[in-house]
Amino acid sequence: MCCLTTLFLVLISRIGILLWWLTNPQAQGLAFKNWTLPGNWTFPSWLWTLVGAVVLPWTTLAYLIVFQGGIYGYKWIVLGAALLLDLTSHGGSYYHRDRIRRLSKK
Repeated sequence: MCCLTTLFLVLISRIGILLWWLTNPQAQGLAFKNWTLPGNWTFPSWLWTLVGAVVLPWTTLAYLIVFQGGIYGYKWIVLGAALLLDLTSHGGSYYHRDRIRRLSKK
């Protein structure tokens, strides 16, 4: 049961981003349209979504949801909660790294 819950948490955000992109690609494109890196490097909006889906999927999904109309008020709380969920998943995998090594030696 634990593995199913983990699999659900890992995949549902990425599936949500994929469905969002398939059903409304224009909104996804607008959300990441003016993002640039220092030095005026610009990348296509689909690349930002792909990187977000791999690195911070819950934060990317939350950003796509709250982007319309600007980000203010409670929307920052939604983004913060999504970021906390992403960081928790990364921290949990780091915390349990030794357990995986012990299982592989048996």
